[in-house]
Amino acid sequence: MYRLYIFFIFVIVSCSGGNSSSINTSSINESNNSSNNLLEDCKQQQVNLIRCDFIHQGLDRYYLIQPPHPEAEGDSSVIFNLHGYGSNAMEQMSYTELNSLTFTKENNFILIHPQGAPLKTALTSSSSHWNSGGWTIGSTVDDVDFIDSIIELVSKKYTLNINRIYSTGMSNGGFMSYHLACNLNSKIAAIASVTGSMSKQTYELCNPTKPTPILQIHGDLDGTVPFDGNSALGMEPIEKVMIFWQEFNACDVEPIISIIDYFDLGSSIEYREYANCLNNLQVELYKIDSMSHRWPKKDRFGISASEVIFNFFNTYDANGIIN
Repeated sequence: MYRLYIFFIFVIVSCSGGNSSSINTSSINESNNSSNNLLEDCKQQQVNLIRCDFIHQGLDRYYLIQPPHPEAEGDSSVIFNLHGYGSNAMEQMSYTELNSLTFTKENNFILIHPQGAPLKTALTSSSSHWNSGGWTIGSTVDDVDFIDSIIELVSKKYTLNINRIYSTGMSNGGFMSYHLACNLNSKIAAIASVTGSMSKQTYELCNPTKPTPILQIHGDLDGTVPFDGNSALGMEPIEKVMIFWQEFNACDVEPIISIIDYFDLGSSIEYREYANCLNNLQVELYKIDSMSHRWPKKDRFGISASEVIFNFFNTYDANGIIN
């Protein structure tokens, strides 16, 4: 028992980039939003960035929002970019640099970086987490409703394209993105996970209502969220997660596999494409050789996770492929 406890603490401490979270079983069904009763305080944080604070279910919560480009036309799409376990909204924005892709007049996007709540349970404690299952099972935070509340609050300030709301995230933020795909499916068009997975609880209770495009980016040397999973911490193997969504979306059983070599970087990527899914969508996996627990960028691994994710989201809406 003592050795298991030490191992557990070691994994938690090593997850500053992100990791799995816990689950509130009361939020398994789609959230009944109560944002009509919420009052938020929004202030300019820096150029093109606003911080909005509000009290959600008795907790002080906030999110950072990059409004759409002033010259963008039409309804705005939304991307949630969720930080990892123990990280924060500002770090995630700086680390991923998605804001440089979304803030253009050609791409009418609103980029939102929500802040996870602190966690303190009998098992672990952290400055922040997303309640999506795994080792933080003692959490009672309803993050599904938190995200749903943000959607409603933002819709009061901007005209949104309700068919184009997406979620991505690092590690625990990737776990939460899967959790949203399962439990807020009617509002989430597609998700992308970087170094995350599905928790045991999310996997077992997942009940989506529509076909959903899925993108997973993962390193084969990830020791924090192993590619082959970690049953002791409630992390499902990536292969199992891909099969779940391949089956749910009725894609081809056998993926199209291609290998991309970056000899000058000493890295390669195995790309798997589960094609011919319902609504012409796809389930995709980038398995990156020699990559640990990180958000890949071109100068080290040949691809930019942010660019891949942005292009993926620009391909699909809630009805499938965008014509």
